[in-house]
Amino acid sequence: MIPQSARIHDVDYLVIGSGVAGLTCALGTAPHGSTVVLTKKDRAESNSNYAQGGIAGVMSDDDSVALHAQDTLAAGAGLCHPEAVEMLVREGPERIADLIRLGARFSTHRDASGRVVLALGREGGHSRNRIVHAVDRTGWECERTLLAACKDAPDLRILEHYFVLDLAVAECGGRRRCAGAYALDPATGSLELFRARCVLLATGGLGQVYRHTTNPRIATGDGVAMAWRAGAHIANMEFIQFHPTALFHPDGSSFLISEAVRGEGGVLRTADGATFMDRHHPLGALAPRDIVARAIHAERLQRGDPCVFLDVTHLDPSFVRERFPTIHARCLELGIDITRQPIPVVPAAHYACGGVQTDLDGRTSLPGLYAAGEVACTGVHGANRLASNSLLEAMVFGHRAAAAAVREAALPESCPTPLGWTATGEPDLAAAAALRESLQAEMNDRVGIVRCDQDLEAARRRLEEIGTAADGLAARSKPNPEVGELRNLATVAALIVRCAIARKESRGLHYNTDHPATDDANWRHDTVLEPH
Repeated sequence: MIPQSARIHDVDYLVIGSGVAGLTCALGTAPHGSTVVLTKKDRAESNSNYAQGGIAGVMSDDDSVALHAQDTLAAGAGLCHPEAVEMLVREGPERIADLIRLGARFSTHRDASGRVVLALGREGGHSRNRIVHAVDRTGWECERTLLAACKDAPDLRILEHYFVLDLAVAECGGRRRCAGAYALDPATGSLELFRARCVLLATGGLGQVYRHTTNPRIATGDGVAMAWRAGAHIANMEFIQFHPTALFHPDGSSFLISEAVRGEGGVLRTADGATFMDRHHPLGALAPRDIVARAIHAERLQRGDPCVFLDVTHLDPSFVRERFPTIHARCLELGIDITRQPIPVVPAAHYACGGVQTDLDGRTSLPGLYAAGEVACTGVHGANRLASNSLLEAMVFGHRAAAAAVREAALPESCPTPLGWTATGEPDLAAAAALRESLQAEMNDRVGIVRCDQDLEAARRRLEEIGTAADGLAARSKPNPEVGELRNLATVAALIVRCAIARKESRGLHYNTDHPATDDANWRHDTVLEPH
């Protein structure tokens, strides 16, 4: 039975998350029935909003779907699903065109014949200039465009500051089906049940499991954790992408220095000014992200330096200011003029290539639940995501998941199971914060860019202790966002370690010094976890 305290809302389509994937889903379902988007922060606060670089897409005559697919497969280190990659790059240009039709203002220039065309950049791993961008605020521009479209959409509501505690599951014809979600009303703190014919999960990333991350504080892996507790399959959690170049500064939090900076000619150097990437890969600074991140890690360890430097001082200062206004302004606030001084950078946790396992239409293993964006494992990224394929994936799979949900929407035949979190005590927020810091330190120290069996096993034991403590806090306190995030972080961290322990090889973003070789004979497949 449903808890008596829960207020019930009935909607056709429930979208959890307000990034590019979630808003794309909502725009796809709204014409077909009542749609509610739940977001735990402001509607525009998401990993999407922080995406600087751009959207990869075949938008020029010298490019092709085959070339984009080839680059994506190469970056994915043998684990990409070819059919998913082909679909992504084939449908991507139309999704970019959708954004332009909705009013997205992407950077343009005049070509040799005087026509105004998209200004296409290049990033690591790409063989052609194909990065559609809005200077260095592409994610923000995509969010702005989609939010404006949502205002005009019929029967679509975006509810801010609703913290979703768990998915609601019901029995339908002898099968379990996702039937909605339990959330906290931000005004009253009361429990609310949103019953829905379909639930679309678009909660974004999980970078906050690490101490150093480019992700905002809201990226706590909520969707993966909720889906796991509800019974959905999870895949490839060992493949965490560390962005090679996050700002390193004692007075500034981690801030992404876009890969486009290297695409426009930025050079990586050690403290003495020496370049080093040519010794690590033929593509130098434009090698795939996993290779650049490990190269920086190795140089720092060898030299004992806290960071390396990304140098654009050889480029025209006016070009740097115009092409990267956000990065220039943010660094200037910290006393770094990037037109005159190299930027101190270190790798930081950036993107999860694994997540809730889906098919080509965003369906998860739990009927009624669809997923899109970073929360999902669609098969397009394999063991390492190609730069700027993330916003593309969010749009393509968000569009397809919405279409599938509209075709397959069904009312559950019975009421959802009640939320298990029923205590009424005040939450111990200090204890939750301390456990969160301990979890982040454990992941940073033992489950980072380079791993080993001993560290992974030690992390597994410590995370089990943290998970037990988090569950204890939840059992003693009334539902609370801080405790809920801690519980989700503990679940997600444990899933990352479990997948990393299982994979006895090194591939893409997973590098284990005890198993340094890539083993195609035994490990060229996804790491899939199924709840008991």
